[in-house]
Amino acid sequence: MMKKLLFAGMIFCLAGISKLNAQSLGEDYKTALGVKFYPGALSVKHFVGDNKAIEGLGYFWKYGFRITGLYEIHGDINGVDGLKWYAGPGAHVGFWNTKAGSYYEGSSGAYLGVDGVLGLDYKFNGAPINISLDWQPSFTFGDYVGFDGGWGGFAIRFTF
Repeated sequence: MMKKLLFAGMIFCLAGISKLNAQSLGEDYKTALGVKFYPGALSVKHFVGDNKAIEGLGYFWKYGFRITGLYEIHGDINGVDGLKWYAGPGAHVGFWNTKAGSYYEGSSGAYLGVDGVLGLDYKFNGAPINISLDWQPSFTFGDYVGFDGGWGGFAIRFTF
C-alpha cells in the first residue's frame, strides 16, 4: 500500500512540475530560482505584477553571509522578444566572523544597508531558462560603513 501511495505521489508531483514547466516556456515567467555569479548567491525572483518583481539573494562565503531583497521594475526592450531592462531599490543585512590567522583575525560584526539595482533580464522562448546581468551598488551601515559598487553579476535561473 505504501509503495502505491509513494508512486501515486511521484506521478502527481511530476504532472505538476510539467504543467508549471509548460507555463514558463514562453517569453514571460512568474517565478525563477537559480544562482548568481560574482559574488556567488542563491537567487529567487517572483513577479508580483506585470512589470514588478521582488528578488531575494542569499550570499554565503567563508566568513559569513549577506541577505538582500530587491524590488525591481521591468520594462520591455523593443525589437528583442524576452529581453527586459530593470531597476529598483532594495536593502541588505549581513554578518561575518573571521577565524584566527586571517587578515582580519578574530573580528566579527553585523551590517545593514540600502541597495539599488540596474540590469537586463532575458527569458528564452521555448525553454524554462532565464538569465540576467546587473549592477547592484550599495551603501552599508553598522560595523562596516561605506559605498560598495562591486555587487551584481550574472544569474541563471530555472523558471516556473
